[in-house]
Amino acid sequence: MIKNKVSVILLALASVSFSSRAVAEDNAIADTLYLSLDQCIEIALDKNPTIKVADMKIQRVDYSKKEIIGQLFPDISFGGTYSRTLAKQTMYMNLSSFGGGATGGNSDENAATDESSSKPANNGIKVGLDNSYQVGFTAAMPIIAPQLWKSISLSNAQILQNVESARASRLSLINQVQNTYYTLLLAKDSYLVVKQNYDNAVFTAAIVEGNYKVGAASEYELLRAKVQVKNVEPDLLQSEIAIKQATLQLKVLMGIDIEVPVSVASQLSDYQQSMYETVLNINRSDISGNTDLRALDLQTDYLKKAVTVQKMSWSPTLALTANYHWTTMNNGTPFKNLQWNPYSSVGVTLSIPIFQGGQRIYKVKQAQVAVNELGFQRETLERSIRMQVDLQIDNISKQVKQIDTNEAGMQEAEKAYSIIQKSYQIGAASFLDLRDAELALTASKLAYYQAIYNYLVANSDLQLLLGNADIEKYQPSYKYKN
Repeated sequence: MIKNKVSVILLALASVSFSSRAVAEDNAIADTLYLSLDQCIEIALDKNPTIKVADMKIQRVDYSKKEIIGQLFPDISFGGTYSRTLAKQTMYMNLSSFGGGATGGNSDENAATDESSSKPANNGIKVGLDNSYQVGFTAAMPIIAPQLWKSISLSNAQILQNVESARASRLSLINQVQNTYYTLLLAKDSYLVVKQNYDNAVFTAAIVEGNYKVGAASEYELLRAKVQVKNVEPDLLQSEIAIKQATLQLKVLMGIDIEVPVSVASQLSDYQQSMYETVLNINRSDISGNTDLRALDLQTDYLKKAVTVQKMSWSPTLALTANYHWTTMNNGTPFKNLQWNPYSSVGVTLSIPIFQGGQRIYKVKQAQVAVNELGFQRETLERSIRMQVDLQIDNISKQVKQIDTNEAGMQEAEKAYSIIQKSYQIGAASFLDLRDAELALTASKLAYYQAIYNYLVANSDLQLLLGNADIEKYQPSYKYKN
């Protein structure tokens, strides 16, 4: 009686534990974010620190442009100086032209020196006061400054370069998120294939064990069936690890916490329907969106403007200056008997460069040579890009054919496995035949998913190469709070 009660209690506890575990798993599944590829890209473009840094570079150069524009406005400053005279200057006056001596009417011949001393006979006049103060405002503003004006257009070119750099960062991030998303899809589909293979091995082992008990199978077949189950378990574990790694990498790219549960909302086979349309719409001649090519063109434009700025160094400059100061001087104590006197002035400063040892000429020539170098680099880069585009399109076409071939092979393998499985159950096929059919089915499914993955990655890389991803499409519509 006591045994029965204990059994009932243990059974109840086990059912409660199972129910609690099931509820916990259901809650975990309910809290999981099932994201599509577009949603993952939207979150990444909004949260990834790399994009924020690229945008900050644009803002930094914009501030630099405003700094240059600020040089066109008046530069006003306030300052003051104080000086203490330690030894006053001595002034001598020559009065010989007035018919008298230097100091007392003596002639130059008779009063030049004292016979009893080597010092001059006449004393000079001490000039200046002990303390001197000056405070006031100083202002300057360029009126004609061609080199400064052209520097503003140089800043605009730099801003465009940083804008293109930010665009390149976004395109690269989209490519990384796409490839990681596809990797996660491949890991999940591969896991399902391996799990199915594992379930088939377990099911086959159960059949062999039943046949062994009734004498319809040998002990060798039973051992081989059990070993086969153990052989599939490492593949199953490796598939789980691959899913975890791809998920973590996707979270890092999206810039979200590692603890947030995330999963994908699609399968590799979902992309097979649209692949033919994608291949037909590829335009291999349009490479104008390539980020490297655009960056090189912007750099060339920047250097051309730099040549113009260097040429402007030959132009004259004219600046307006103005000041308003107060001055005072006194003897003795620094802060007594101060009498401030204002004075002001306005003027213009003209500077005409004439000769600097040929520095300006060689600076212009250096900039021009750099422009010519970029011209040759662009030709080489364009050929290289067109070659990569052709190779990538050929690779995509190859993968599309491979998908069709692998799909047909997978269907035939499924049919063959179904026939062999039924034949083995009635004793018309051997265990080796069944195992060969299982391996063929697993290999055909893995090859099918691998071909779709290769196609998707190749298409994503081509999109990055052409630079034609629609970035505006991925404006944040999916609101995620970190």
